[in-house]
This record gives sequence, C-alpha cells and structure tokens, in this order.
Amino acid sequence: MAQFEIIDEITHIETIALNHSIRILPILQEQYGQGRWRKLKGQATVQLQNGDIRKAEIHWFEAHGIGKKKMRIKRFLD
Repeated sequence: MAQFEIIDEITHIETIALNHSIRILPILQEQYGQGRWRKLKGQATVQLQNGDIRKAEIHWFEAHGIGKKKMRIKRFLD
C-alpha cells in the first residue's frame, strides 16, 4: 500500500496475534531481533503521499524495546 504518515494518535488498539501465532515471526526476529512480538490493529487519521487525509485501520507488529514495525493500512474507514 502507499506510503503514509500518521497525523493523529492511534485509537481502538487491539492485539490480534501473539508470538508463535504470527506467521512472519521468523522474519521479524531476523530483521529486528528477539522479543515478545505482537500483531496489533488500531484506527488513526493518516496523510497519504498525494496529500489526502483519511481515517484508516492500521496493522503493525510491535515488541518491547524494539517498537512498532511494518505499519500498513489495512483499509480505509471513511
């Protein structure tokens, strides 16, 4: 999906997978290191590359001490 910038805080955050339930866990561990990885989803206002501002559902992976990685827009909510 296109590049984007989050211009608002992420709300409605939910965990949708933990550690071994994450299909790309080996890739995350190889690229970013060992950690207690979680896949999360939430809603945020984003600005797209073309300047459009939209409300979107965002998915990302996160581990303590490593931070948010591989953020992507799953779908637009407006």
